[in-house]
Amino acid sequence: MSQYLNVSKIFLTLVSLSLVSTAAIAGDLNKREDIQLFISEMQQKHNFDKTTLEKLFSKTRMQPSIIKAISRPAERKPWHAYRPIFITQSRIDLGVDFWNEHADLLTQAQQRYGVDPEIIVGIIGVETRYGRHTGNYRVIDALATLGFDYPPRAKFFRSELKHYLLMTREENVDPLSLKGSYAGAMGKPQFISSSFRSYAIDFDNDGKRDIWNNSADAIGSVANYLSRHGWKRGEKVTQQLSLSVSTDKKLLKEKGLKPKHSIASLRQKGFIKIDKNISDNALAAVINLEGKTASEHWLGLNNFYAITRYNHSALYAMAVYQLAQEIRQRRQSVNEQDA
Repeated sequence: MSQYLNVSKIFLTLVSLSLVSTAAIAGDLNKREDIQLFISEMQQKHNFDKTTLEKLFSKTRMQPSIIKAISRPAERKPWHAYRPIFITQSRIDLGVDFWNEHADLLTQAQQRYGVDPEIIVGIIGVETRYGRHTGNYRVIDALATLGFDYPPRAKFFRSELKHYLLMTREENVDPLSLKGSYAGAMGKPQFISSSFRSYAIDFDNDGKRDIWNNSADAIGSVANYLSRHGWKRGEKVTQQLSLSVSTDKKLLKEKGLKPKHSIASLRQKGFIKIDKNISDNALAAVINLEGKTASEHWLGLNNFYAITRYNHSALYAMAVYQLAQEIRQRRQSVNEQDA
């Protein structure tokens, strides 16, 4: 069954590339029926001006490279190949510098939202190397390309395009001016349009939500996002699991991210050396990662799950967590040396 599904996906991708190339050559997206239907929807449901949108789409360009990029995400790599992309000495050192530069803001975010500073720094570090790599695609091009010429996720990206147009109107920003990732993610924390509208905040009270240039707003917005997705102040994120001869091997084959097993039941099913400070009533998933020589098994506690709401990948959440721990330890070591 999976063989035929893979063939189908390849076919859809080839069709998408063909459509993108045709649209790019044609240049005038307003001649496309699907674009006109979208414009009519935005006009009727959200009171946009048709002429204004047609002018916008006349300047929008479909990008074949975006289809190629989304077809090979890093999250398809095994853990032993994924981890070295993000857990590097340079990213750790830059994380320490970012923390030191914005220590007061990170403390304020922790006090208000309960999110540990290293986790906020870890997310911004994984996403954009602390704002150094925020993406070179125009957001309008990325969302239009994926929304109209990438069938596997067209519905999602058309929705994000809708949110993007609403967002730029609300924030009084030229929709042709913003750049981001191939998937339309923006700014230092790489928020997609719907996330910006729901979770971005003006953390320094200057009247703007600026996650592109303002580290205060980026930090506050990440903290707000995690808090709104269930982050619990002071709770553990994860720990590597130790197995015993009595470990229920069925649990090692699970793939879900949502916590569903009580810690008490995991102890009963042969997982040993679980931190005694974790409540028996706490829920966790068993997270399985493909190491270089053997599988790794981790507890996916509530706060781990909250990180996966940022990016629905255990690999991503673990990279954020481990980078965060490395940054925290390195910063503490440097501070002790300087004391």
